Amino acid sequence: MSVPGRPRRRSSAPLALVLAVVVGAVGAFGVIRAANARTGDIERIEGLELALTPQDGPAQNYLLIGSDTRENADPNDPDFGGIGDTNAVSGRRSDTIMILRQEADGNGASIVSLPRDLWVNIAGRGSPNRINSAYSDGTDVLASTITQELGIPINHVVDIDFNGFKELVDAVGGTQVCFLYPTRDENTGLDQQPGCHVLDGLQSLQYARSRYFEEFRDGEWRTDPRSDLGRIERQQSFLQQTADATIDKLQSDPFLASELINAGTAAVRMDPGLDPVVAAGTLRKAFSNGLNKYQLPVSGVTIDGNAVLVLDPGAEPILEYFRGIGPPPPIPS
Repeated sequence: MSVPGRPRRRSSAPLALVLAVVVGAVGAFGVIRAANARTGDIERIEGLELALTPQDGPAQNYLLIGSDTRENADPNDPDFGGIGDTNAVSGRRSDTIMILRQEADGNGASIVSLPRDLWVNIAGRGSPNRINSAYSDGTDVLASTITQELGIPINHVVDIDFNGFKELVDAVGGTQVCFLYPTRDENTGLDQQPGCHVLDGLQSLQYARSRYFEEFRDGEWRTDPRSDLGRIERQQSFLQQTADATIDKLQSDPFLASELINAGTAAVRMDPGLDPVVAAGTLRKAFSNGLNKYQLPVSGVTIDGNAVLVLDPGAEPILEYFRGIGPPPPIPS
């Protein structure tokens, strides 16, 4: 049964993206048929009618939300300590907010991450707050806030929960991440030595969620001064690395496709109008060409005692592109 705007435990790999990689790598009719058979198991988000924009332009915008709540996570799970926000067992915040723009011709896809501390007016509240707090009022409120405050139309929504993030990564045998220095985050449990390591699901979660990312340089631990912006960069790169790892695994083991589809359909939640198999077909070519990754230029300020982020003028070209009224901005080097 669908619950309006209410997240629950599910995989952090959007099914449409999983299927795009799966179908693109193996291209088997049996895989597509299996995916079709499972679409009825996907939970749908109700109450989004007024928050979504019908597609009438050359591209589609997917809102990808990753939640840091521990709601519905099993406290007896040995990995419970590395899942979610220890201060938000019953509360809900969007730990990751990404907008994926897929061009209609299938020749490209771009992604921009919205910092969770971005200070905006929250739709329906009449007052400003951090953008990630909109999620606590419902998925529809977050989508409406993005459209109203940033002018970006949202055509589809995939709602994600980090509780299931490790399941996909474990299914593909882990994802390789390289570290230049000893690295840690005492809040997420991240602890890695220099070199390239294949991270399992829990370790990948610790890495992707890290906001207090520290490296041991010149005899002392140094915190990444970019904080949330550094985390965004790591998440975007990790998304591409996981997609690449999935493609490599599927090419050597096509039977893995069924396992990935089962994991995705059992966990993901999306808007009623999104057909995951159709989305897979349109996204397949875009992902094979790689993602264009953008970060919004922001500045740190203090508002009413809150340390938050506000958009810089340099964000406008990126926003115009995702609004569908401007050309693709140059990719940052």
